[in-house]
Amino acid sequence: MKKFLITTGYIILILGAISMLAPFIWMIAVSFMTDNQIFSFPPSVIPNPLIFDNYSSVFSKLPITRFFFNSLFVALLTTVFQVIFSAMAGYAFARSDFKHKDSIFFIFLLTMMIPPQVNIIPLFFVMRELHWVDTFQALIIPGIFGGLGVFLMRQWFKGLSKEIEEAAKIDGCNTFEIFYKIAIPLAIPAIATLSIFTFITTWNSFMWPLIVTNSTDITTLPVAISQFKGSFREIIAWGDLMACSVILSLPVILIFLAGKKYFINDILAGSLKE
Repeated sequence: MKKFLITTGYIILILGAISMLAPFIWMIAVSFMTDNQIFSFPPSVIPNPLIFDNYSSVFSKLPITRFFFNSLFVALLTTVFQVIFSAMAGYAFARSDFKHKDSIFFIFLLTMMIPPQVNIIPLFFVMRELHWVDTFQALIIPGIFGGLGVFLMRQWFKGLSKEIEEAAKIDGCNTFEIFYKIAIPLAIPAIATLSIFTFITTWNSFMWPLIVTNSTDITTLPVAISQFKGSFREIIAWGDLMACSVILSLPVILIFLAGKKYFINDILAGSLKE
């Protein structure tokens, strides 16, 4: 019976993996197909012949390189600053004693329960009063503060041994030195996990950049992809759309592969804590 349950679990996991990979594989295949191949019946997963016209068409129709670097610039800066602020706040909540600490942390947790769509209108008015509409500040600054990052870092720092900090204090280290010389190096798995989450969320963000930007100079790639869609009078260029989607997916895949080792270590470390 136990062997049957294990086998059944593996089968379910394999089917789940296939169901998730199938759309991604189809997206890549369509990006190398002509319109006749895309709408052929029965459908073919393997492009024959393999064409690259969709990718050249994407770069000729839109300044994709500019949009790509806009998205990369926004995602990287947002990730860096959110990791810095979340690490500092998380360490303060985990290791410092100050008045109303628990109440303030509870407010941070409440922000995680508010749907992002609720904040769009008031946040837009704030950006307008600051004259930040259609600027990189509007794309970056609202994303560098988040309750999830503070919660994640706080939980990690709470699991660190107090004996290490006490030994550092005996050696003459102050609080800031303990933070960046001892706590930060030990928290690399948590920092990598937060970096992956933040980068992917920011890179894939569509609604906020669509609302707060107007000019092509700061348009991000997810917003640019929407320009390939058609109306009821237009035909969607599926090949171009899928080629642009492949370009959009590449940084996310590379970031995850680069931080996969730390991400897994963070999960294992969390499962082993008492």
